[in-house]
Amino acid sequence: MVMTHSTRRSARPKASLERPESPFKIRRKTRRTVSDWVILGIVVGIAVIVAAPFYLIIINSFKSPEDYAENGPLQFPVTPYFDGIIAFWNRVNFPLKLWNSFLISGTVAVAAVIISVLNAYVIGIGKVKGRTWIVVVFLIANILPQEVLLYPLYFIFKAVSLYDSVWSVIIIFTVFQAAFGTYLLSSVYGTFPKEILEAAAIDGASRWKILWRVVVPISRPTLSVLLVFFFIWTWNEFLIPLAFLTSNDNQTVPVAIATLQGDRILDITTTSASALLGVLPTIIFFLIFQRTLARGITAGAVK
Repeated sequence: MVMTHSTRRSARPKASLERPESPFKIRRKTRRTVSDWVILGIVVGIAVIVAAPFYLIIINSFKSPEDYAENGPLQFPVTPYFDGIIAFWNRVNFPLKLWNSFLISGTVAVAAVIISVLNAYVIGIGKVKGRTWIVVVFLIANILPQEVLLYPLYFIFKAVSLYDSVWSVIIIFTVFQAAFGTYLLSSVYGTFPKEILEAAAIDGASRWKILWRVVVPISRPTLSVLLVFFFIWTWNEFLIPLAFLTSNDNQTVPVAIATLQGDRILDITTTSASALLGVLPTIIFFLIFQRTLARGITAGAVK
């Protein structure tokens, strides 16, 4: 039997026009349980509690005293009022206080990270006897409260003529932050892969080159996190700068805010403006290094 052209065409299997859906594009819809909604509600509640003081500071910084007296602290300002910010800026010489805080916090952060790396490299990777007890000593240094150290530190820096100098605060906080950084990095470097170190040593690298060419680049995310934390922690310190920086030209931003409020009776809007100017630099610094901080925290999750 001879098959015609139409018969042959009809005998061909028809190709399906519908492509099979890729398994990678399948989205599974999961239903949220009661516990998920409870956790979400708790997180939202905590976020609101944390954000509420910032909201009050921001809206009250741009209010006049009359607007605050009439509408209260929760309402938006009727018209923007900048006299409170200008008054605080000029009264405490805020640019000088800002520079002092940046100088102290930046120097402490960089110096503490470098010292922490050197100490942790010797303790965690180097062959040091009694490394456990050394780490315990650094741990005890972190536990001691600052109030206990004020009296002896006062006489030490008085004797070396560094009292009422920004360098006294820089030295103190560099030691404090380096103690914590050493304690943290010692445990990190203690689990450092020995194969990488042995390969670098076989290639002829000295211990100094192994530190700066191998160890530091691999641990850079962790060091970035320490750098950010050291800067913010030092910026927010109040007690030691208050005790060791007595002259007006050496004071930091938190000390300037506290001394101004104790020296003069300020209205609530100027006080809010001072708090806004005090916290704004740290927020900007955190936002600039937010990506670096996120990478450092999640670096250990993926090889």
